[in-house]
Amino acid sequence: MRSVRRLPALLLVLALFGCGGSGSEDPLLVAYSTPKEAYEELIPAFQRTAQGRGVSFDRSYGSSGDQSRAVRSGLPADVVALSLAPDTDKLVGRGLVDARWSEDEHRGFVTSSVVVLTTRAGNPKDIRTWEDLARPGVEVLTPNPFTSGGARWNLMAAYGAQVRAGRSKPEALAFLEAVLENTVVQDKSARESLQTFAGGKGDVLIAYENEAITARAQGVELDYVVPDATILIENPIAATTKASAPARAFVRWTRSQEAQRIFAAKGYRSVLPELVDERRFPTPPGLFTIGDLGGWDAVMREFFDPEKGAVAGLERDLGVSTAR
Repeated sequence: MRSVRRLPALLLVLALFGCGGSGSEDPLLVAYSTPKEAYEELIPAFQRTAQGRGVSFDRSYGSSGDQSRAVRSGLPADVVALSLAPDTDKLVGRGLVDARWSEDEHRGFVTSSVVVLTTRAGNPKDIRTWEDLARPGVEVLTPNPFTSGGARWNLMAAYGAQVRAGRSKPEALAFLEAVLENTVVQDKSARESLQTFAGGKGDVLIAYENEAITARAQGVELDYVVPDATILIENPIAATTKASAPARAFVRWTRSQEAQRIFAAKGYRSVLPELVDERRFPTPPGLFTIGDLGGWDAVMREFFDPEKGAVAGLERDLGVSTAR
């Protein structure tokens, strides 16, 4: 297993931007790693609008947990686009994001997706279901859930699918243990896991649907399976309390039809129902949400508390770091 050393990366980010300011008057977008390609198109599109004319953005991408920690440590973000709501809520406690950030018609979310099973081209190991990930000899990749928000979505998808199938909580946790025992690398972020998979390591990568679509568009030879039971991923965006007016306008604009079409072209499911193409993005019959598992507050305590969480215990037994 690959352990994760987060501190040097965090220090590097802070060194680049400085604890007291970015060294630039441009607003700073701090995002998790997966939507980089989308934001690299969204920003020029926003600049072509009346409210975005003449506005440039500095950008920082990385694992969601590290990005949230960097902002709490002084990275001067104007916009935070993280993998899951708890990483944004941690900024509320520091007064860095307004407590009402999720009180809009989209509940603070800018995109959605589902967790899929990404395989080698042609699916040579015939991986079709979650249960296939626990078979002997199947090498799994997923990021470390104590640095990557995407990894938490991945593991709760695997766990929740077992619950949906009628297994008890101990049985579902035992299945999760079997999957983690088959996991050969736990990188720091979802994007690093994709790069490791693209480099030839592993038989199956647990990933966002949009990440698999983007990789294929970039020429990575892979297939992916949408399990019948999987979780609905909902990714937030928020302006910080010190955000500039253009940054706040950008956050509002990301929910526009123009912006949501860009997200859809990158494989995301739109937060605008009228833009979701059911032929391209069919709803899995057993789709469930984090709310069905008790909500993020309960899930974080039960599974991802570094000291007492069930996943933390499994990871420590496997020699994987649970440090945040």
